[in-house]
This record gives sequence, C-alpha cells and structure tokens, in this order.
Amino acid sequence: QVQLVESGGGVVQVGGSLRLSCVTSTSIDSIRSMAWFRQAPGKGRELVAVTQTSGFTKYVESVEGRFAIWRDDAKNTVYLQMNSLKPEDTGVYYCNAKFALTRGDGYWGQGTQVTVSS
Repeated sequence: QVQLVESGGGVVQVGGSLRLSCVTSTSIDSIRSMAWFRQAPGKGRELVAVTQTSGFTKYVESVEGRFAIWRDDAKNTVYLQMNSLKPEDTGVYYCNAKFALTRGDGYWGQGTQVTVSS
C-alpha cells in the first residue's frame, strides 16, 4: 500500500534541464526499489532509472551521463535530475515502487509529461 505523486514535468528546449520528484505515502526507506519509467506514443514503457536500498542504481543507456536518480529519506521523495535534454527524452514519466515482496509491476504514480522541443 503506497501512493505515489509525481511533479516537475514541463516543456523545455533542447539542452535544458528538469528535475522530477516523486513523493511516497509511506517511508521510502522501506521500499526496496524506486524507479522512473517513461513512455512515448508508439513506444513501450521503458525503464529510465532505478535505485534500490542496497545502493544499486541502473540507467538506460540513452540517458547515462545525463540523468541521475537519488532518494531523500527525510522527505520520502525520489528524484530524477535530467540534464542535456534531447527531443527523444519526450514522454510521460512514471514513478514506480516495489517492496521486497511485491509481485507484478509494482505501484505507479499518475505520470508527468516531459516535452523537449527542438
């Protein structure tokens, strides 16, 4: 049982930056995996970045070196810093949470739109 609320999306120019936030309704340090996914029209939902309580992080190759994911336990928030944005970064970004025993796709936020204009 966790609710996720994303914010921070918007419209930016190529090369710009955005920081997305996802606030959890439960203690974030009890959630094994926090992740950001994105989906563009005509494409499947893809994993952008994930962070686990072990300290493990992973990024999709297309964003390595440009994006960063981290948690702020005091604020029960996971962030996605996005720099050097490209048009192909455009999509709806979703926050995802999985506890250690979660089955299936986990818990999802409602999404926030990111549009990078060229």
